[in-house]
This record gives sequence, C-alpha cells and structure tokens, in this order.
Amino acid sequence: MTDFAAIDFETANRHRASVCSVGVVVVRDGKVAESFYRLIRPRPNYYSRFTTAIHGLTAADTDRAPEFEEVWHEIAPHIEGLPLVAHNAPFDEGCLRAAFELYEMPYPGYLFFCTCRAARQFFGRQLPNHQLHTVAAACGYDLQQHHHALADAEACAHIALRIL
Repeated sequence: MTDFAAIDFETANRHRASVCSVGVVVVRDGKVAESFYRLIRPRPNYYSRFTTAIHGLTAADTDRAPEFEEVWHEIAPHIEGLPLVAHNAPFDEGCLRAAFELYEMPYPGYLFFCTCRAARQFFGRQLPNHQLHTVAAACGYDLQQHHHALADAEACAHIALRIL
C-alpha cells in the first residue's frame, strides 16, 4: 500500500466519542506527504484518571481547542479518497464513527485497514505481543512518544509501509 492516511485518536474518557486529540499522517506514493496533530475539545470535556495516565492530556489542554466537527472539516479534504490505516483499527474507527454520530454528521464510509491485525499475520509468534511499540520496533521504527496521537500515527504509517 503506497497511498493512505494513518490515523490515531486519543480519548478523554471511556466514551469512544470523547476524542481529545487526533494524529494523521498522509502517505502518497510511499512517502509521507503531510501530517496533522490537533487537540480536540471533547464533549463533554472531562477526563478520566485512567486516560490521563495513558496520554497525559487533561481538560486544561483542550478547554480552548476546537470541537471535533471543526477539526474534521479541516482534515477531511486531505484524506479524501484514501483508505485509513490504524493500529487496532476497530478502536480508531469506533472513535471516528461515534464522533460523527455525536455531531450528527453523515459518516462517509471510510475504508479502514488494521496494522495490528496485519502484524499478527506478518510476524505471527515472532513477537512477544503485537502492541504498537513492539510492532514499530520490529519494523525498524523507534516510537518515542507512545500515546501521543501524531507519534502513534507516524509509527502506524511506518508499519503500514512495511507490511501492508
């Protein structure tokens, strides 16, 4: 696969629609063409201790951030016609669908590919697990800021270029 957009969401709480940041890496002709990182004010704007412990974001980080609808209108033209790739795609696709539903936006039917599922097939039992940082390392990518949406999307793009 040489043309796609790798995407990663972080959420504020247990609700999939509570996206609080998004990272997108657009790949064209096998090379990174552009990337985006945006904070998003989740609705409602509250963070569980669990999610904050994972990604470090709090309501103070997103109080002045735009809501999902505004952020997505900025991103959508850049990914139009591209398949989306995510590590554990059911989570990220679930977040995207839930946010579209929350904001009463028509879902455009994005096609998702999962690098976690692909890694299970590609590496099998060669790896101790198929978590993003493990698979990224096996693909020669050093993921420094795991659970930062852009860093995770960059790792996912690198994995996709190697195994999809």
